[in-house]
This record gives sequence, structure tokens and C-alpha cells, in this order.
Amino acid sequence: MSLMENNKTVKNSMAGWYAVFMLLLAYVLSFVDRIIMSLLVTPIKEDLGTTDAQMGLLMGFAFALFYTVIGIPIARLSDVKSRTMIVAVGIFLWSIMTAACGLARSFFQLFLARIGVGVGEAALSPAAYSMISDYFTEDKLGRAIAVYQSGGLFGGGLAFIIGGAVVSMIISSDATSLPFVGVLKPWQIAFLIVGLPGILMAFLMLTVKEPTRTGISESMDKRVSIVDALVYMRENWQVYTAIFFGFALLATPITSVLTWIPTYLQRIHGMSIADSGMSLGLMLFFLSSTGVIFGGWLVDYMKRRDYLDSYFRVGLIVCVASVPLILFATSLADLQMTLYVLCPFIFIVSMPLAVGPIVLQVITPNQLRAQVAAVYMLFLNLLTALLGPTGIGLVTDYFFKNDLAIGQSITLINLISTPLAFIFLYFGLIHFNKRLTNS
Repeated sequence: MSLMENNKTVKNSMAGWYAVFMLLLAYVLSFVDRIIMSLLVTPIKEDLGTTDAQMGLLMGFAFALFYTVIGIPIARLSDVKSRTMIVAVGIFLWSIMTAACGLARSFFQLFLARIGVGVGEAALSPAAYSMISDYFTEDKLGRAIAVYQSGGLFGGGLAFIIGGAVVSMIISSDATSLPFVGVLKPWQIAFLIVGLPGILMAFLMLTVKEPTRTGISESMDKRVSIVDALVYMRENWQVYTAIFFGFALLATPITSVLTWIPTYLQRIHGMSIADSGMSLGLMLFFLSSTGVIFGGWLVDYMKRRDYLDSYFRVGLIVCVASVPLILFATSLADLQMTLYVLCPFIFIVSMPLAVGPIVLQVITPNQLRAQVAAVYMLFLNLLTALLGPTGIGLVTDYFFKNDLAIGQSITLINLISTPLAFIFLYFGLIHFNKRLTNS
């Protein structure tokens, strides 16, 4: 390799990791804005008179429905237009709508604002996966996507650590009167504080260079529609079905951590908002983020040892390893033991979060990557929203009919989702290997 070629490779590598870093920061910010509400369940319920089921809708379905539905046409644009610009616009929108949550005076207004957050955040991941796949070769893709995916858990940790501290400082204060806005309760101020800084991040995103598209299928037009994506997925339906359902179901346990574990720690173990936020935030920041990166590394490590189906093997390992921890994570009477069990639980259930996006980028032609990723996000977010935040709230209200049964609800939902994930991933393992054999 000549000196000029070597310098070009180094520059491309630096540009790629700079893009990953900026996308990671955006993902951190998106998760802070997305899950700050889970720390505010109690004050919102007291002020607006909402139920656990309604809070589950706000944390889950209200966000996920529009996040997934609008994500498909946005992903269509990401396959043909500037992904950098699409992400920047998305950041600006979800930041404004997070701040708008702080202006809500009713459940319906808060519901509409959460929809807006979902619409804005729908622009990020499909475009990010596509950009990263164009920056990195397949042998380095696992680590790059895993680093990006870890941003969500860094964001989750920061949301609980910083959000818990902010909420604890302002939650006991008096209502604040602002010009043109009127009187705002402390929980409303919290939304304004975490939402508005995102406007700066939107402009910083424009410093990321749009990468040259790679892996373009010669058998397809350069401009393809969602119909083309659906046709391609239908032709390979066994593997795509396994990925969409298997990895989506396997994300339910970590979703339950992000949405209901703070309330569980406060309601059952008597922790304050600040203490529950700090404890859970530190776990997510260190254990969940490293779990995601470890999962991506493990995929690459196993592939180097000729386990080309490592994506599915890692998912199956997590299914088996997580079940004993699910049984104890929200069923112990002792707070200290609960926190001890949550540590390995959070690490293990975070491992497969980057694996689904990695395998999708590997098996999908470039022209379809963002759109296929958007369909994956549809399954991921709708399933986890229905089973996680919404399902847990509904089970608590209408099955157990007892707010203090929140721990049993979390355990039940996770024990349903994880074995189902195992079945789908094992099905995917078989058909992925058949695909390799026939290629």
C-alpha cells in the first residue's frame, strides 16, 4: 500500500469514527429525552391523575407507534438523500417536542407531545446504521455499530443519573411562572431542561461528512421503494422474520428496566427518585453500555473462528443466561440483593441490542438498508412497547389489580418474551445457515 493510499485509509477511518462518535452523542441525547418520563411517573400521576396503564402508554405505545410508522418513509429518504441532514432535522424536532412535554396540561396534550418525540427520533437509527455500514468494512462493522448502539444505554444511564439529580432538586420546589407560558410544575420544568439543549446537537450533526454508499446491488435500481424492500424481505422471509421477532422480543427485558424498574425501586423498596436514578443510572452507564459493546465484540470474535452464524448464537446465549436473573431481579424483598442481581441482569440483556442491526446490514443490499432497518425498528419498538411499558402497566392494573404487584408484572412479561425470542432465533439460526450453504 502506498503512502497516499495509507493516508486516505487513515482519514477514512478517522471520519468514520468521528461519525460514530457524533451519532453516539445523538443517540445518548435521544435516550435522555425518551426515558426521562420514567423518573417522573409519580409526580405526573399526582398532578394529572393518570393510571399505571396510561403512563405505560405514554412511555411506550404513544412513542413507539409513530416512531415506527413514520420511520419507514423517513428511511426511504435515507436510502437516497443526505442522511446527515435527515438526522439533524430529526434531532431538532424531538428536542423541541421533549420541551413541549413540559408545557402539557393534560394527559392528551402529553400524549401528543410524546408522539412528536417519537416522530423526531424515527430519523436517527435507520440513517445511522446505513451511514456506519458505508464507513466500515464487515470485519469491523460489529464493533462500530455496537459502539453506536451503546449510546442508548449511556443515554439511559445519564438520564437516570442527571435526571434523578435534577428532578430531586426541583421536585420539592414550588411551581414556577414563566413569561408567555404561565405556571409550570417541577416535573414540567424537568422536560424543558433536558429537551432544549438538543437544538445545539442538531447543528453539530451537520459537521459529519456524508459517506459514499457501498455494497450496492447491481440487480437493483439505485432508487428503490419500500415495495422493493418488502419484496426482498419476503423472498428471504425466514431469516428476516427470525431477526425482526427474535431480537425485538429479546429487547423486552432491557426495556422493562428503562421504563418500570425506577418505579419498582421507588414503590416497593422505598427509594427516592434521586437514589433510584443514581443506582440504576450507574448500572446502565457502565454495565449496559459495556454489555452492548461486548455483544458486538463477541459476534466479531466468533466470526473470526468461523462461526458465521454468530449473530444468532449470541442471541441464544443471552436467552438461556437471562432466565434465572429474570426470576430474581424483581422478586427479592431485600433492596441490596435486588441491586446485586440487577447488575448482571442489565449486562446480559444488553448484549444483543446491537446484534440485530449488525446482521441486517450484512445481509441487506445498500439500497434497502435504511428501509429494512426501519421495518426492524417497527417490530422492535412496537413489540417492546406493547410488552414492556404498556404491557407491564396493563398487567399491574387489570390482572394483578394492585400497584404493589409491579415486580410480578415485570417478571411475568419478561418470562413470556425471552422463551419466545429463543424459538425465533433458533429458527433463524437454521435458515441463516441454509442461506450460507446455498450462496
